[in-house]
Amino acid sequence: METVRLVLLVVHILGFSALIGGLLAQAGPGEKRVNAAMRDGVGTAFVAGLLLVGVLEGLDESINYAKIAVKTVVGLVLLVLVMANVRKERIPQGLWAGMLALAVLNVCVAVLWAPAHT
Repeated sequence: METVRLVLLVVHILGFSALIGGLLAQAGPGEKRVNAAMRDGVGTAFVAGLLLVGVLEGLDESINYAKIAVKTVVGLVLLVLVMANVRKERIPQGLWAGMLALAVLNVCVAVLWAPAHT
């Protein structure tokens, strides 16, 4: 089960890497749009995160539910924003910046808050 946890953790990190990479690829002037890396990354990160919590529950680990709740809400908001704008020709600069800020916030919560499990 520990191997499953580690694989899911890696997949979760790769999903957020794809999301942030897809956002940063559009940094600078010019039109912004939701690209495939953002779409696939946010979906992968969200599903892997949910599965990761389930595995932690199965391992009888002590879980920081406040941290998980914050990450889930931020991840869900990101998922909705990305999916709601996936077919649009372009997205406003403010929306792009907001999605980038939320993605970075989710990473900061993961790294800087006490561990999800001990």
